[in-house]
Amino acid sequence: MAVLPYVTAPGNVERALKGIRAAATPDSVSQDFVKTILGIKGGSGNQMTAYLKKIGLATADGTPTDVYKKLRNSATEGWAAAQALKIGYGPLFTRNEYMYKLSDEELKGLIIEETGAGEDSSSVPLALACIKHLKKLAKWDATAAESGVSQAETVERPTAVRGAQVSLAGFGLNLGYNINLNLPATSDPAVFNAIFRALKEHLLRSTDA
Repeated sequence: MAVLPYVTAPGNVERALKGIRAAATPDSVSQDFVKTILGIKGGSGNQMTAYLKKIGLATADGTPTDVYKKLRNSATEGWAAAQALKIGYGPLFTRNEYMYKLSDEELKGLIIEETGAGEDSSSVPLALACIKHLKKLAKWDATAAESGVSQAETVERPTAVRGAQVSLAGFGLNLGYNINLNLPATSDPAVFNAIFRALKEHLLRSTDA
């Protein structure tokens, strides 16, 4: 069961997005940046700093990502917000690729289904509210050309290699296994190619080759 990202003051999501579009891109999306420049103080600022990383706007060390930079461009902000939803709430898209079209009640049910939380859990309405703030800005019908994003930048980040098969010579035995990957927050396809090439060469080779 997945743990979906949320903040306890969901209105700060929209506030942070507006602040990001207005402020110059920082060297680091740090707590100081969030609290001072974006104006989200105290514990809410701490939460927001972590949240922006979970939805793909900053790397673990705070470096702004390509999605962050596209969010600041009025021509690509809708695409960027959609990518942030896909990154932060990927498990919901796995259950329903059109989750962004669901009604609030349907989306609430999907969150409960994915997280296993009770209907009275505070995390459910908070996650739902955060999603709704991102949905306000997200655009789903823009093509790469219309949004000014290159084809390479629209490559979705895979999260797992599933169902790989290994054959053991002499035994006629096939084993299946899953490999879960935590991929870097980048839109450069060369990075993904290198990762999966290494997997193919070192982990996914048949032992009878």
